[in-house]
Amino acid sequence: MDADQMKERTKRYGVRIVKLASSLPRMEPGWILGRQLLRSGTSVGANYRAACRAKSRADFINKLKIAEEECDESLYWMELLLDADFISENRLSALRTEGSELLAILVASIRSARTNSRD
Repeated sequence: MDADQMKERTKRYGVRIVKLASSLPRMEPGWILGRQLLRSGTSVGANYRAACRAKSRADFINKLKIAEEECDESLYWMELLLDADFISENRLSALRTEGSELLAILVASIRSARTNSRD
């Protein structure tokens, strides 16, 4: 997958996060968890885009690490939403799968960038 495809994929992930967050119950716990998910889930694509504009290999790796952390955090908030019964597994399954795949891609990209920086 090239950088443009990854930018598009992380943007679609963010859009799906926005839609999910906006559908959560308006009571305080659902609103708070949804807001946390919204921040971390939409940050994945923003930080990936920032990595693509990095000034150095170290800057690139650092920005990818931030995207990785945000992606992992978004998966955490989704787990909480499930465990608190704010949303069904059926409704969240595909989004969790996408988040896990994006996380794996980011981790592999970081490993590759670190390996290539030693050459």
